[in-house]
Amino acid sequence: MKRGKINEKKGNKNIKLLGGSSLFNDIGSEMITPILPFYVTALGGGGFAIGTLSGLREGLSSLFKILGGWISDKIGKRRGFVFAGYLISVISRFFLVLAKTWQAIIGLISVERFGKLRDAPRDAIIAQSTKKRGRGFGIHQAFDAAGGIIGILLVIFLFWKLGLDFKIIILIAALISSFSLIPLFFVREPKIKPAKEGLFKGIKKLDKKLKYFIFVASVFTLANFGLYMFMILLAKNFTGSVLTSLILYAVFNFIFALFVIPFGKLSDKIGRKKVLFMGYSLFLFLALSFIFFSSLIYLVIAFVVYGLIYAMIMSNQRALVSDLSGKMKGTALGFFYFAVGLMNILAGIVAGILFDISYKIMFAYLSVIAFISIILLAFVREK
Repeated sequence: MKRGKINEKKGNKNIKLLGGSSLFNDIGSEMITPILPFYVTALGGGGFAIGTLSGLREGLSSLFKILGGWISDKIGKRRGFVFAGYLISVISRFFLVLAKTWQAIIGLISVERFGKLRDAPRDAIIAQSTKKRGRGFGIHQAFDAAGGIIGILLVIFLFWKLGLDFKIIILIAALISSFSLIPLFFVREPKIKPAKEGLFKGIKKLDKKLKYFIFVASVFTLANFGLYMFMILLAKNFTGSVLTSLILYAVFNFIFALFVIPFGKLSDKIGRKKVLFMGYSLFLFLALSFIFFSSLIYLVIAFVVYGLIYAMIMSNQRALVSDLSGKMKGTALGFFYFAVGLMNILAGIVAGILFDISYKIMFAYLSVIAFISIILLAFVREK
C-alpha cells in the first residue's frame, strides 16, 4: 500500500462515513441558517448586520482551516481534527440559544465557525481516498446538501406547522448535530508521512499554478460569499412571507444535492476548469438578472439557478486544489480556505453596506466582480 493512499473500496467507505457526519451536521446547520436573517432583524440588526454575519459565517471559519490543514500534515494525523471540529460546532450551537442581541449572535456564530478547522483535514482524507476526486468530493457534497434539504424541511415543519420559536428550533438543531460525531469513529485514516515544513515554508513550496487558482477563486468569492442569505431576505421582502423564503431555500438545496455528483463526474471527464467556467458564467447571468427582475416566478428560477451554480463550483474548486496540491494536501486545502475566507469577510461587509443603499447596486457590483473572475479563470492551468 502506498503512503497517503488506501484501496478504492475502503476509500469509498471513508467518503460515505465523512458524508454521514456532514449530513447530520448540516441538518442542524441548515435548520439555523435560513432563520438567521430573521433572527438578526428581530433583534434590531439591518443589512450591515446580515452582511457582517454572512461574511464572518462563511469567512472566519476559513481562517482556522489553514491551521487544521497544516498541523494535520505536520503530525501525519487528520481524523482527530475532524472530530474536534464537529464537537466545537455542536457545543457552540447549544450556546446560540442564549443569545439576546444580534451582536451576540455574530459572536457565537464566529465561535461556532472555529469548528471548521476540520474541513481541510477532512478534504485531505477524501482526496487521499480516491483517484476520482470530482466524484469523491461530489458524493461528500451531496450528503452535505441532503442534510441541508432535511434541515430546511424540518424548519418549515417546526416553524409553520408547530409554531415553535427560533430558540427552540436552534436547540433541536444542536441536538441533531450531535449525531455527526458517531460516523467518525469508523473512518480509516490514510497513512501519511509527517511533513517537515513549517506553515509559511509549506505555503511557499506550493505549486505556482495552485497559488494562481487560489487567487482566482478568492476574487470570485468577493461576489459569491454566501449570497443565499440576501436572497432569502429578498424573497421575504418581495413576497412578505417567511414560509415562502424557507421553501425557496429548500429548492436551492435540492437542486444543489441533485446535480453536485453529476457535475463532479463531468469535471473528472472534461476537466475542472470547463465546469468552473460554466459556474462562474452562470453566476454572472444571475447577478445581472437581479437588477431587472423581482417577481415570485423569477425568484423560483433564481434559487434553482443558484443551486446549479453551487453544484458546479463548490466541490470542483476543492477537487482542483487537491489535484494541484502535491503531498501537502492539508496545507494546500487550508491555504485555499484561508484565502477564500479573508475575501468572504470583506465581501460580506461591502455587500451589506451596498444592500442597505439598494440591492440592485449590490448586484451590479457582484456582476462586475464575476466578470473579472471569468477573465482570470481563462488563465488557470489544470496540470
